[in-house]
Amino acid sequence: MSENIEYTTTGKPHPYHIVRPSIWPLVGSLAGGIFAMGMVLFMHGAEVMGMKPGIWGPIAGVLSIILVMFFWWKDVLYEAVTERIHSDIAMIGMRYGMALFIASEVMFFVAFFWAFFDSAFYPKEVIGFVWPPAGLHTIPPFDLPFLMTMILLLSGCTVTWAHHEIIEGNHKAAAKAIGFTVGLGLFFLCFQVYEYSHALNYFGFKDGIYPSTFYMATGFHGFHVFVGTVFLAVCWVRAAKGHFTPERHFGFEAAAWYWHFVDVVWLFLFIAVYWWGNTVGMDLTDGKDIVPAVAGTSSH
Repeated sequence: MSENIEYTTTGKPHPYHIVRPSIWPLVGSLAGGIFAMGMVLFMHGAEVMGMKPGIWGPIAGVLSIILVMFFWWKDVLYEAVTERIHSDIAMIGMRYGMALFIASEVMFFVAFFWAFFDSAFYPKEVIGFVWPPAGLHTIPPFDLPFLMTMILLLSGCTVTWAHHEIIEGNHKAAAKAIGFTVGLGLFFLCFQVYEYSHALNYFGFKDGIYPSTFYMATGFHGFHVFVGTVFLAVCWVRAAKGHFTPERHFGFEAAAWYWHFVDVVWLFLFIAVYWWGNTVGMDLTDGKDIVPAVAGTSSH
């Protein structure tokens, strides 16, 4: 009887959120296609109707994706803040979805770590059976990489501070803490660009298994830092507008989960790639571990 009353009074026979028809998934697919096609044309220097789009192809794709993100997120925020139709049951589904997404990202990075450790523990003949490869100038771990590690660890503290302030209902303090986190994320990205600009003087992406795994792992991590920074920047604006309450703030929670994931991945990268991978090598010519005389330069 109660179910019938609920159905006749609200027109909603269940607590789940049914998404209204939206054009943004279709437009988002088209934007992604424009970006992919632009990248292919740019990397191959191809022509379209007698013209080379060059770098403008990828730029058009990125701008299309940003526009889709803006309008799509705007619709989601309207549902959450104005209509308040994200029920507690729907929020459980969102939490599971975010947790599974992060789990898929973990496996994404596992592939890069697997490639790195396979090459490090079992160096092949093409690199002289030694790791790091002979003649390779590696990056000192306790120089710029250590500073970048401290920046990310500090950002993990500020995002936790922001979460605490939201739970306490302090909107201004929460917005300030999120702003600090966004700033630290930008600092990290600037330092990584600086690191790459110098690393490219010593080894390029195609110069062997070490450069390939190094740039793929650290580069994709940098991309995830960029995504997390954008995620938190949106939360920064929302916090300033008072969208988050102590009871309902999953939008920020999802960003915080993602940011902590980025922090943990970087710790693994610092320890495995920068520290262990650069300063302790394997020499299978005699089957013994070797320690280089000078950290930050080739072991062999």
